[in-house]
Amino acid sequence: MARSLNILGLISRTHDTGLALLRDGVPDVIFEEERFNRKKHTQVFPDRSLEAFFETTKLSFADIDYVTMPWDTKALAGAFYRTVTGSMPASFNLLWPAAHATQDARVVNLWMRLQVALRRKGRTMKLPPIVQVGHHDAHAAIYFASPFEEASVVVLDGYGDRSATSAYAGVGNRLEHMWNLGFFDSLGMLYTCSTQHLGFKPFEEGTVMALAACGEPTYVDRFRDLVILEDEGRFRLNREYLSVHTHGLIRPFTQKFLDTFGPPRAPGEEMKDRHRDLAYAVQAVTEETVLHIVRHIEKTQPSKNLVISGGVGLNCVANARILRDTNFERVWVPPCASDTGAPLGSTLWHYHQTLGHERSFELTHPFYGKDYSEDEVVAALDAAGLDYVRIDNDEELFKKVAQDLADQKIVGWFQGRYEIGPRALGNRSILADPRSLKIKDLINARIKYREPFRPFAPAVLLERAGDFFEVDQPDPYMTLAPRVRADKVDVIPAAVHVDGTGRIQTVRREDNPRYYSVIEAFGDLTGVPVLINTSFNRHEPIVTTPAEAVSCYLRTEMDRLVMGNIYVKDRNSRAEELAQIAFDKLHS
Repeated sequence: MARSLNILGLISRTHDTGLALLRDGVPDVIFEEERFNRKKHTQVFPDRSLEAFFETTKLSFADIDYVTMPWDTKALAGAFYRTVTGSMPASFNLLWPAAHATQDARVVNLWMRLQVALRRKGRTMKLPPIVQVGHHDAHAAIYFASPFEEASVVVLDGYGDRSATSAYAGVGNRLEHMWNLGFFDSLGMLYTCSTQHLGFKPFEEGTVMALAACGEPTYVDRFRDLVILEDEGRFRLNREYLSVHTHGLIRPFTQKFLDTFGPPRAPGEEMKDRHRDLAYAVQAVTEETVLHIVRHIEKTQPSKNLVISGGVGLNCVANARILRDTNFERVWVPPCASDTGAPLGSTLWHYHQTLGHERSFELTHPFYGKDYSEDEVVAALDAAGLDYVRIDNDEELFKKVAQDLADQKIVGWFQGRYEIGPRALGNRSILADPRSLKIKDLINARIKYREPFRPFAPAVLLERAGDFFEVDQPDPYMTLAPRVRADKVDVIPAAVHVDGTGRIQTVRREDNPRYYSVIEAFGDLTGVPVLINTSFNRHEPIVTTPAEAVSCYLRTEMDRLVMGNIYVKDRNSRAEELAQIAFDKLHS
């Protein structure tokens, strides 16, 4: 029997490091380093992901045909050179080998770290070829795993190696690059800088998106001066309000910005109307700019399908505007639209675009992380000194959990392989009843300890989604925020944001039978086939292991913990104290 073609994608020396293995065009494992080292958006080399990869797949480097990385460092250096000097000298390609030693640090680092990984296993061997894939090419290549035979593709992020905004056309197993915008004209970096100006940390852009719904359009006209819309879907950022340093990242805003919108909000400072109104303006202008780009794509490319990738693709409110305000019939965003999906994208690009293989795979679920045995679950519970029961009958378990939820209990739900990307999608989730508005306050006060204006996502059976939300397409990855139907706002108030939307997750039985069955059982009991789903964590990456799930359960005030068929309602004060001590030591 012929050996499979194995492509290992790796991302390092940037945020959200990790890896993905593609076997004959089908993802096998996708690991994010933060899930193992417990540091959100970690930038360290994915050593622990590699260890888990070898353990899980039973492969060695001798079994890997290619290693792909989602950065083209020559293109990155060229983009800097063009932006700083205004042109690319004819001698650049001749100069590149000399520049390679310094500019190509990612490849050098990757090669060295892979050699270290081999030496740890007490062996040496020739490494497989390391293939660089353009960063936006890697993002765009998620099209190859989409449900579409053809689609327009737009990549929007902080920055790539050539641009921060790119458009592609996908047909079958080919992607054609159509155009891209200026490297420093970055909608993603503008949003990030606005997030920091409003007193939040990097990667908390979702908090600003939520806060925006609480604001008023006070600053919208003035904020439009920051983003100058041009013909053919182009835009540029106004340098009077912000500046760019020599490494291509937007610096803090200029004095003109401060004079117009006020000083930065200090972390923890009281939230005032001007902060809420600025968040409103940031989100409104982002939506307008995204629509400006997408409408040009709509006019110039024939497809009615749109794939969105890159970190800005996580802006579910803007995505819903596209579906509502353009003629695109389907909008698809992967669960790993940000750089967490770049390793997978780099493998897909090389397999299809470079090697020319036909497509045979569609991404229908996000569960490509690591799973754990029941023995490991039991060991974690025993170590914590917790009592538990095993409910062998699945139907009995689902009905029991549904009753708990209907009784306003908050349930930690830990099942199978963990999901990829930044959002819990049914295997590492905290579940709750959407019918009572007080449940939002309970989750915030007892578990998440986060800003009260942030919404919780509703998970709904796919076939019932249209009954509760103004949506007519699947969204299994929480990438759209459609409006809640007017007659359902009072039915599921905990799932409704202040602007009347809900960041939905549609659930199909064939994609996640156990998760579907719990929602179905709750629907049978209450008449509402919707549950609140928030990530199983508290100020940390989403839990990965049984021990982490037990620790989070004990450090918060969840009422129930369900891990596979193991059901827990015991709470032990001494165990809670030890769990908090262990957590604090890990994160000190």
